[in-house]
Amino acid sequence: MRARLAIQAAAQEVELREVLLRDKATEFLETSPSATVPCLKDGETVLDESLEIMIWALERNDPAGWLLVPRSGRDVITEADGSFKQALDRTKYHTRYDSDPEAERARAGVFLAKLDTQLAGKAWLYGDNPSIADMAILPFVRQFAFIDKPRFDAEPWPHLQRWLEAFLASQDFERIMLKYQVWQSKDPATVFPTDSA
Repeated sequence: MRARLAIQAAAQEVELREVLLRDKATEFLETSPSATVPCLKDGETVLDESLEIMIWALERNDPAGWLLVPRSGRDVITEADGSFKQALDRTKYHTRYDSDPEAERARAGVFLAKLDTQLAGKAWLYGDNPSIADMAILPFVRQFAFIDKPRFDAEPWPHLQRWLEAFLASQDFERIMLKYQVWQSKDPATVFPTDSA
């Protein structure tokens, strides 16, 4: 999701190949060292971390200035990708991790409360415009929220909830959530982003 957000914002056309996670195509497995999505191949370079793909796209074209964030913006992304994502996964997939979902939810809540405080009086984490920090973190916040949306909505995080709802209502979100057919080697190329999106 966040790789598509940056590719779209940077207006970088790529060939999109939708992967069925339970039946990954041989061509995909030969390309991605980690066999995880997303994966981007640019010549001989292979990127299989979504944040790397975001930076790849935005370094080529950043018309909205997403990369113009203070050092603290990079730090909050690191925290989201680290301890918050771990707590998110251990809440959502607690049977897989044999974890206490309530304890993990509380751990995630500490990070979310910090975001809520940072968003007070601002549309985005660093002011009036979105940045890479917003777009790198929002997909994970969305994932956490939808574990139990009524419970998330009842938390004392009004600024965080407003931020998420604005993102969910945006055209950017709508465009990246378009569904694509699972790619097969005989298929014609699917270009992303499309003019019709």
